Amino acid sequence: MKKLRWANLLLCLVMLWPLGSGNAQQQQPDGPVYIVESGDTLSGIARRFGVSTDELAQVNSISNLNQISEGDQLVIPGLEGVQGFLTTTSVPFGETLTSFSRRYHIPEGMLARLNHLTSPADLYAGASLVIPVQEEPGPGRQRAALAHGNSLLELAVQMDSSPWKLVQENSLHNQWDVLAGEVLQVVGNYPDGPGALPGEINSITIDSLPFLQGKTGVVRLEGSDNIQLSGMLMEHEFNFYKVDSSNYVALQGVHAMTPPGLYPLSVQGTLEDGTPFSFTQSVEVGSVSYPFDRPLDVDPATTDPAVTGPEDSLWRDLTKTKSPERLWSQVFKLPSTLPAAYCLDTNDCWSSRFGNRRSYNGSPYNFFHTGLDIVGQVGADILAPAPGIVVYTGELTVRGNATMIDHGWGVYTGYMHQSEILVAVGERVETGQVIGLVGRTGRVEGPHLHWEVWVGGVQVDPLDWLLGAYPD
Repeated sequence: MKKLRWANLLLCLVMLWPLGSGNAQQQQPDGPVYIVESGDTLSGIARRFGVSTDELAQVNSISNLNQISEGDQLVIPGLEGVQGFLTTTSVPFGETLTSFSRRYHIPEGMLARLNHLTSPADLYAGASLVIPVQEEPGPGRQRAALAHGNSLLELAVQMDSSPWKLVQENSLHNQWDVLAGEVLQVVGNYPDGPGALPGEINSITIDSLPFLQGKTGVVRLEGSDNIQLSGMLMEHEFNFYKVDSSNYVALQGVHAMTPPGLYPLSVQGTLEDGTPFSFTQSVEVGSVSYPFDRPLDVDPATTDPAVTGPEDSLWRDLTKTKSPERLWSQVFKLPSTLPAAYCLDTNDCWSSRFGNRRSYNGSPYNFFHTGLDIVGQVGADILAPAPGIVVYTGELTVRGNATMIDHGWGVYTGYMHQSEILVAVGERVETGQVIGLVGRTGRVEGPHLHWEVWVGGVQVDPLDWLLGAYPD
């Protein structure tokens, strides 16, 4: 009898003991739910959502702060009015808080509060955005911009919809609560696309984010035929070039001394029907660990701003014209008779790399090496790395005997310190053609070829163009 009483007592204790006391319980109170991912910690999740670890543990009845598992469902406290499962997405270029709000039917204020957003710049391309998803988005959304002078009724007819449906699906207060140029959405069997851009633009992507100091950025756009497009990254205007009837591409270099941070990237243009559009979103520029060259002692005349200023302006101005025809089609070749495979494998052929920080005659390290120095003796052949048109030949104080070649689409290459120039302005050159001879003219310590690649009016790392094809 005594054994029976103990058995009954033990059974009651087992039934009353909370199951999974170390993990999130299955029965959760109302509120947004976050599903634990691999590598998550309770403190990390708490920081992400701006709550205390203790409060997060208390709401989810977690007794051991170190025991959460992938797949656990955690209710996030302090987010009244937010429901659904919280998922994290990377913000693509072409989206705004408004477009995300309309796509997921979530008030903008709620999204801003959930992500601690204080300004539109916080929603930069590549940023992480937490979204409470109550149901999966539909198959797609038709997008269209309200043209200047048009009414919402006219736009609704264009979208095969009604003004009331546009008001409802875009969280407008009334039919007049929309500005010219604003992009509205309506659910339908349409391919997804950038929510803040008109429906004639199917996609816009950036090959890699963040942009990097001294590197070449590639922006791709897929859209309707005969769209007029242009763009701006920081102070540099760039062009989109047509690859085929629906694909456009733009190349733009990032200056090697650009401070890391967020910068505006704008895309604007005119649709086939004459409707203008414009969109700007912040993008991140990341740092590259360029090394510091040893201090250099040079002829003071070659660092005098009265000499370097006009020469730099001349050299930079040569790259401002953006020829519409792309003359190259493959990876650039090494502009030297040295064995390319050996040079790229060992890096033994470069006396100085692009981007190296430099000091001249005791100055601060506020200069950088604008090209790739390729070793070579006086008289060695210099070869064209790709087809192009010669746009400059001449003798300069710093650059010595110099040549500039236009390869189209805003891409140029420069060759400096030559002992002899073997081409003329206006001449078309082909890959591997001898265009000059290595020398030691201008500001040099010894014979070599200083080779530059310019993209969109900015010097970029030439090694990237030897290792991969742009824009493919």
